[in-house]
Amino acid sequence: MQLQCISIRIFSILILYTLGAIQSVYSICELSVIKANKVYSYSLASPSASFPHGVLSEDGYYKVSSNGTVVWFQLCDGMIFNHDPPKCFDCWECGGSSRCGMGCSALMSNDTLGGYPVCTTIGSTQSITTNLIDKENPGMGVVVEMGHQGPTMNCSLTVSVICDSKQVQGPKTLERVGNCNFATQITHPAGCANVLTTKGNRLGWFSTLLIILLCLFGVYLVTGCAYRFFYLNIRGIDIIPNLEFWASLPHRVQWLEDSEDPLNATGAPIPPLTFDFPDTVSTIALTWLE
Repeated sequence: MQLQCISIRIFSILILYTLGAIQSVYSICELSVIKANKVYSYSLASPSASFPHGVLSEDGYYKVSSNGTVVWFQLCDGMIFNHDPPKCFDCWECGGSSRCGMGCSALMSNDTLGGYPVCTTIGSTQSITTNLIDKENPGMGVVVEMGHQGPTMNCSLTVSVICDSKQVQGPKTLERVGNCNFATQITHPAGCANVLTTKGNRLGWFSTLLIILLCLFGVYLVTGCAYRFFYLNIRGIDIIPNLEFWASLPHRVQWLEDSEDPLNATGAPIPPLTFDFPDTVSTIALTWLE
């Protein structure tokens, strides 16, 4: 019985760990931007019918080289090497010599020592961020940035994921920007945004004025009720300030609709419009001044 309980706990921990890992991968490479009443949503790691791993390389890593510099990287997750792993002299920041490349998201090699390349970690999974390539053109694609703070220098890798709904093209060029900063690009359908059109939600001047008037009316009503309740000791429906005016308001509106004549349907003149404003606000002001 005890062995069964231990097995269930281990199984539950594995499930929670797997779900947490999947959720972290999806949240890293997600981006939503609103521009011109349109919502541009990116989810680079989300699977699709043609790409079950999203923008992630099915090999477990991307590889690009230029002028003797080699960079291995993976987007939105750490690298996995099932074949041809990096054989680096110094790889302790990215998995160690036995699992070189499997402890980071980007690794760079440009020097050799004793026939073995010397590798430098230039990106970690925790540092991955996603932004637009062009804020004025959100549908162009996104930029995935990652970095690593080493003991001697800070390194980074910037990968532009350009939108192309018809084809996939891996990294072809590697640009060095600074001492230990690199940039490359790929084209992928995952770099295309899901665009949703939203209705404009900005308030016009009339709506703003209406909201202000409603707020002022609410302040007047609450203040008048409080004054009549606490200072005049009025209870019941009579607590509403200027109750006679509000009760006669529907009748006045109906009369205006039925006839433009100053006499109503019964032949009697409509009673004058009276509004006992001093009964509430002015009286309260005088009470406070006293």
